[in-house]
Amino acid sequence: MSPIFDYLFGQYSDYDTLDIILEIVAVIFGLLSVWFSKQNKILVYPTGLVSTSIFVYLLLKWGLLGDMMINAYYFTMSIYGWYIWTRKVDAEHYTPITRVTKKEHITSALIFVVTIIFVFTVYQVFDKWNSWTAYVDTITTAIFFVGMWLMAKRKVENWIYWIIGDLISIPLYFYKGFTFTSFQYLIFTILAFYGYNAWKKNTDKNLQMS
Repeated sequence: MSPIFDYLFGQYSDYDTLDIILEIVAVIFGLLSVWFSKQNKILVYPTGLVSTSIFVYLLLKWGLLGDMMINAYYFTMSIYGWYIWTRKVDAEHYTPITRVTKKEHITSALIFVVTIIFVFTVYQVFDKWNSWTAYVDTITTAIFFVGMWLMAKRKVENWIYWIIGDLISIPLYFYKGFTFTSFQYLIFTILAFYGYNAWKKNTDKNLQMS
């Protein structure tokens, strides 16, 4: 085994084979979900449900409460988003891609603050303040909670939150020993940039036509 391979994947030597396979499957479906989101396709949600349900199981098993809560929230918001994306606003049109309103900016800030308080409380109750990663988890959880809510609402700005959260998660998951998940977030970041540009062009086009 080469030193590079051992450095990247050596931590998996102590993992159950089934858990490794499940992580890879979850990563594949997670990538598909973000790809479909970039393409503005409803398949973002069924693929996301598969990915998040697997990650909820794995992260709970590994004792990573913050990460588990993120994915449990993703699972719930995927159901909500699926409904919003397929809901018709009139006889012919579905919920369109739009920009965040002033009221939604305020709601986003509230979701961020409430999430910080919630995660802090959970970590206190379960005595999880045993590493600096717990503090980073608190921030990334809040960022992703806002991003997922905005994506469900089909708001362009959701991609900005994903980009910030993904950039933090790349080294964070690698440090935690989940190389496949770290690579997933690297690809997520790239797709998020493309997703932002695609959704921005969509709203700009709609504004020109209106």
